[in-house]
Amino acid sequence: MTFREEPAYRHGSTPRTAVLLVNLGTPDEPSPAALRRYLAEFLSDPRVVEIPRLVWWPILHGIILRTRPAKSAAKYASIWGAEGSPLAVWTATQATMLSATLGERGHRVMVRHAMRYGNPSVASVLDTLRGEGVTRVLVLPLYPQYAAATTASVGDAVMRWSMAARRTPEFRFVNEYHDEPGYIAALAESVQDHWRTHGRGERLVLSFHGVPHRSLLLGDPYHCQCHKTARLLREHLGLAKDALLVTFQSRFGKAKWLEPYTEPTLVALAQQGIKRVDVMCPGFTADCLETLEEIDQEAREAFLHAGGERFDYIACLNGRPSWVQALAVVAERHLQGWDTRAAADPAALEQQRALALAMGAPD
Repeated sequence: MTFREEPAYRHGSTPRTAVLLVNLGTPDEPSPAALRRYLAEFLSDPRVVEIPRLVWWPILHGIILRTRPAKSAAKYASIWGAEGSPLAVWTATQATMLSATLGERGHRVMVRHAMRYGNPSVASVLDTLRGEGVTRVLVLPLYPQYAAATTASVGDAVMRWSMAARRTPEFRFVNEYHDEPGYIAALAESVQDHWRTHGRGERLVLSFHGVPHRSLLLGDPYHCQCHKTARLLREHLGLAKDALLVTFQSRFGKAKWLEPYTEPTLVALAQQGIKRVDVMCPGFTADCLETLEEIDQEAREAFLHAGGERFDYIACLNGRPSWVQALAVVAERHLQGWDTRAAADPAALEQQRALALAMGAPD
């Protein structure tokens, strides 16, 4: 095996700790060429598409990567902001805010972010951290509910990087936090803030990203964890059972996926006489194509076309301070045993706070 070039070993250096936030990813720009690169990486992951390579490769390279990039690029263009991809912007903001929050709580740790697919890649960020003398890394995927296609794939990327490293950092991984009280409270706060400002719909529809139904039968806990998140949120809000619905979006291919599907459910509600719905996506911690285009554009249009009168989309947690505080609690729990409580530098904390505000995080 060929090992990558390592930074010079520094005898007697103090161990340095980093928290690595990892999100799914985004193309570099809303263009067919960028989407082709992004989709090729994403759909080549055997965790994402569990089809034998001999069967899948001709479909991916012969059909999908020839036809889908242009269509996907147009969708990304509809949600692309002045600063770029919303997912990239919010993920970077969350890392900056978490750095400041952990600093204020007395921890001296570095916080960085990476994308499982696209840039900045997990490998490139780990290279940078090693160059900065980091010897301990807490990997914290921004997926509250565990799925092999998401959380486990992050572990694959980290281990793949480690295979070419002569001296690897000490790693810890956060698998899930679907029932973390602070996460549930942040979701509830988001709903309550929306209701105070805009009023309340007749149904609160939760849309989680779908996965093939086969994954449930094979032991993936994702379906159960989504429903537990939903139950805890409903109880926190004091809602009756029929006031909140769990659905799944983003079905790909012809196989059966987790049901009920989001858009058909919204159409059925409209046809049943439900005039107003509130829709949120608790499994997405940052707004992205799947929330802003698939839900707030396509699902909205389907509901209104079927006879609904008002569709309110409740934004993801994004830069909500209560959400970042919940992330900090999760990180603290998994940092236990690593000495991160060195005396904090007030000037550094102030710099972190100023950077968080400059990136659009609420004070």
